[in-house]
Amino acid sequence: QLQLEESGGGMVQPGGSLRLSCTGSGDGFSSYAIGWFRQDPEKGREAIACISRNGGRTNYADSVKARFTISRDNSKRTVYLQINNLKPEDTAAYYCAKDLSCPTLKRIEHPGDFHLYYGTFGSWGQGIQVTVSS
Repeated sequence: QLQLEESGGGMVQPGGSLRLSCTGSGDGFSSYAIGWFRQDPEKGREAIACISRNGGRTNYADSVKARFTISRDNSKRTVYLQINNLKPEDTAAYYCAKDLSCPTLKRIEHPGDFHLYYGTFGSWGQGIQVTVSS
């Protein structure tokens, strides 16, 4: 059973950068696509990036495409999310989760509908807080 754990969050000033890590323990890390999500109380949960099993394909939400980069190192069982030019609206809890493949990422307007589209993602980590504030 694959388990995922996020790390690398914290408080950063606007314009700064962070690299989040999602590290897997257990079997099968390289057999799964990994997605990054974020959630805050006002906006709900948002899918922001996803990477295929071998790292050859990446998907991004339009809202983060220019500033976020997802990558993976299967030898280290880790997926990274590099976030540049952080903005206050990036403040959220960030989560990673696994799936067999990456869907086209789209924003789900109604929180109750999130699982209808992203319900195949599993092994959610506990999340890591990112706070962007001066």
